[in-house]
Amino acid sequence: MGKKPPHQSDIEAARYPPPPPPNFYIPQPRLWFSWLVPLIFLANIACFVYTMYENDCPAYLNDESCLFSEYLGRFSFQPFRENPLLGPAIRTLRLLGALEEDLVVERQEVWRFFSCMFLHAGVVHLLANMFSLLFIGIRLEKEFGFFKIGLLYVLSSFGGSLLSILHLKQNRSSTVSVGASGALFGLLGAMLSELLTNWSIYANKCAALASLLIIVGLNLAVGFLPHVDNSAHVGGFLTGYFLGFVLLMRPQYGYVNRKYIPPGYDVKRKSKYKWYQYFYLFVSLVVLILGFAYCLANLYVENAAGKFPFIQSYPR
Repeated sequence: MGKKPPHQSDIEAARYPPPPPPNFYIPQPRLWFSWLVPLIFLANIACFVYTMYENDCPAYLNDESCLFSEYLGRFSFQPFRENPLLGPAIRTLRLLGALEEDLVVERQEVWRFFSCMFLHAGVVHLLANMFSLLFIGIRLEKEFGFFKIGLLYVLSSFGGSLLSILHLKQNRSSTVSVGASGALFGLLGAMLSELLTNWSIYANKCAALASLLIIVGLNLAVGFLPHVDNSAHVGGFLTGYFLGFVLLMRPQYGYVNRKYIPPGYDVKRKSKYKWYQYFYLFVSLVVLILGFAYCLANLYVENAAGKFPFIQSYPR
């Protein structure tokens, strides 16, 4: 007869209990120190002060026509009928880098795509944009870092400027476009796409989405007021929206990095990102590349034969 298999007695089982389940210590995400957004804020304030210095309203008009000339001197504002936002003349904005179709397309001054985001039409315009910048930008920079938010800010401004110049070209308008609104709407668009692509980590999903949609809707509604370039708002918002899927992806809820798993434990881990996050990333990259290419071609290729003679020798 065979031997009975060895077995643990109750005393031995109590002496050697099974190992406890692994206890994962996952540190909280580190918040970045926000320095880029305050620097952009100070740069915009400094540019506006310099703009008013260059404007020098009393040198072109009499002191009585310039607003607050007795207190501000050469920093005084243009007459209210000329600029109701309490700011400089159009000639000064054009001189310092405002966006204008003839200068960008005909004279190839492409630097105006970026210089215009540091210029503002007046004190009212500046204050509205700067409050939005501090309210939105500092939070995003603390969560995602200066590099991602800086890249998002610049590219959104470029997208807003690009759509704005196309709008000016289509309407054959001689006006100029200035302001950081395109970049700010890009931050709003990125906040919306960040909520969608990182849907699994939010607790109150519907409340967060509803409040963000209300903020976006109110800001877009401002674009329908007179003398407001809504095309820059839309261009910046769309650019930031698609960039958010590329730059602001976060690991899904429940993901554990391997370095936080204790040695000796073989735990089935979730993938870092969900499949739809990769899908949003790919589609957004394609849309951004095709969108920028189409807008630039629509802006420059039409006049390319006159500027670059070698194009005429190739049939299209």
